[in-house]
Amino acid sequence: MTKADIIVLGAGIVGVSTAFHLRRRGFSVCLVDRGHPGEGASFGNAGIVERNGFVPPLFPDRLSSLLQVALHQSTAVSYSPATLWNLRAWLKAFRRNSEADKVHHYAWTMASLRKLVLEEHRTLSQACSSQRFYRSSGWLHLYRSSKGYSEGEDERHYARIFGVDYHELSSEELPLVEPGLSGRGLSGVFWPETMSVSNPAAVVEAVWRTFIQEGGQFFRGDAKRLRRHRASWSLKTLRGEIFADAVVVALGPWSDDLTALFGDRFPLAVKRGYHVHFRPSSGGSLSRPVVDIENGFVLTPMDKGIRLTTGVDLSPMDAPPNETQVRRATVKAREIFRLGKKDIGQVWAGGRPCLPDSLPVLGASPSTPGLWYNFGHGHSGFTLGPLTGRMLAETIAGQEPCAEAAALSPARFLV
Repeated sequence: MTKADIIVLGAGIVGVSTAFHLRRRGFSVCLVDRGHPGEGASFGNAGIVERNGFVPPLFPDRLSSLLQVALHQSTAVSYSPATLWNLRAWLKAFRRNSEADKVHHYAWTMASLRKLVLEEHRTLSQACSSQRFYRSSGWLHLYRSSKGYSEGEDERHYARIFGVDYHELSSEELPLVEPGLSGRGLSGVFWPETMSVSNPAAVVEAVWRTFIQEGGQFFRGDAKRLRRHRASWSLKTLRGEIFADAVVVALGPWSDDLTALFGDRFPLAVKRGYHVHFRPSSGGSLSRPVVDIENGFVLTPMDKGIRLTTGVDLSPMDAPPNETQVRRATVKAREIFRLGKKDIGQVWAGGRPCLPDSLPVLGASPSTPGLWYNFGHGHSGFTLGPLTGRMLAETIAGQEPCAEAAALSPARFLV
């Protein structure tokens, strides 16, 4: 039997960061996961710490875009009909949150967070000796059409409001920033303040190891075995039973399975994504992540080569990887960059936990004392995880959180 102040469920970047900050505030913490820390989406993401990102993913408003998706011709979005049917209520709410007033709310909420993320990652990397994985080379957004470029104006509009630097690039200027790209017919925007990492899993591993070195404990176990006993909690794990006064749910795409057991039901959807690695062809290299906005994929230089991260696939979590989406993204990527040979091995698949307003859930359960939530980061989990982990630890410790958290309250979905 192990007694702790807090159990943190989920050992991705969000859960590990939460456990780390709670331990640094003097709590005894048990971190629990079914697998090794950082094996989920924290392993397979594009490794971006995004300084911009003021406009959420939006419901397609062009008939041509909708038809592309509906007819399975889109590189950015794929789906299974059964999953789409099951998500019909979520998609309706997602469409409402694509309206101008909701986008404005998202932008201002996200601005207060994103102004802190770079420094938060720097501080955490120094504490955990993971600075070698970080680079401050910005990232590049590519557009293949004038229509696509004009649709990116809202992002640039908010960047001007919040004082985030960017540089617009013509097709002739693109190779000056990233010589390995073929810039014919493209335009771009360079965001110099964004950071990236060469190995997201190693960053999570470093935070976890520091947490353990500083007295935290790690257990393998199934979160669904969590039980409430009046004012305390228990969880049976492979190393024995843990008892604690409080629990943090940071289970990413599996969070709502657990919260529902205690009466809190959230409209959480899972957007699957995939990655594959390539060895650059002779003379081809990238200095920073490059995202093809209209096709939804990202090319990022990683320790293992160039990682191609796909767009969104709305399919069951346990379905095989969508090889068609990966192949289409690869074809499109080869049009702009000399991708070399693909690494041997299976396509990696992971899930992004997304709420219809594209904001995470952060704070106390409105219905169950001692239960806390930190999940639903969508496409920004790696960017925001260290910051929301700190914010929740500060809140649990009775401190003023470093950023305003009211807009992230779980109560917004449970009233």
